[in-house]
Amino acid sequence: MSNSKHSDIEIEILLLGKWRFNTSSEKITIEFKDDMTYEQTRVQTLLFSKPKELITGNKFTGVWYVSQKKLHLNVKSMPKSFLNLKIPLAFKISIADMIATLGSVFMAENYEVIRINSSKFLIKDKEESIIGTKLNNTRKY
Repeated sequence: MSNSKHSDIEIEILLLGKWRFNTSSEKITIEFKDDMTYEQTRVQTLLFSKPKELITGNKFTGVWYVSQKKLHLNVKSMPKSFLNLKIPLAFKISIADMIATLGSVFMAENYEVIRINSSKFLIKDKEESIIGTKLNNTRKY
């Protein structure tokens, strides 16, 4: 259970901006925007995970929100995926974006917010605890 003393709205406000964190297999940068969208870059650090990166790409966009002290990320597009085909002089087929949108309905990323302040956070997914560091402060006071 979360021991964060912040409300869901306070967590959302603290998350706004650009963050960097590492998992056991990825280096991740994510920017939470105040319109409740996000942009994420994931770089695979394990050699056997590289084929996945080639298929999905390393950029993701989507929507985010906090509910009951849990951060929810719903992927909406994978703009760097090679499955988003562009046929010359014709149209773009966004197969990867369709898969991402459909997949996020059934498998959204969920993280329990354990602790957060203006420069660091500790979140937990099903397998591991993740420490994030804020890269910049995009809020203007």
